[in-house]
Amino acid sequence: MLSPRNRIRRSAEFGLVMRKGRRAGRDALTVVLLVQPLSETAPVRTPASPASSSPVAEQPRVGFIVSKAVGGAVVRKRVQRKLRHLMRDRVAELPTGSLLVVRAKPASAILGHDALAAQLDGALASVQRPRRPSAQRGRVPRGAASASAGGEQSIQ
Repeated sequence: MLSPRNRIRRSAEFGLVMRKGRRAGRDALTVVLLVQPLSETAPVRTPASPASSSPVAEQPRVGFIVSKAVGGAVVRKRVQRKLRHLMRDRVAELPTGSLLVVRAKPASAILGHDALAAQLDGALASVQRPRRPSAQRGRVPRGAASASAGGEQSIQ
């Protein structure tokens, strides 16, 4: 079983990951990874040192989304348990302080353990692969696109 320290439980964290994370999808599941710099992660406070505010490296945390489209309550719980069991061995491969959401699709209910593991491994490898630079990824500020198009005049 996946340790409770490695679980995402708050709705705000799920929302943050789903909005800002990097996605990779397969037939049976989609994974969304948000790697946070050490300065953005919440400091871990121990009972011995409640006043400690220095950032401490957090363990990666994982959350699961299994909607009613997957099946009834028994089927959803079975899929969630399979995914939790699979992630237990893979959580150590995630970057420190990262947040990962695994979203099950309806096909995950009919897949066996090995097929689900293969799809999870493929999605995790894809989402952790470094991005290659692309001209399409660069964002242009709102006013810059229209100003550069109409604002250029040749001086003769």
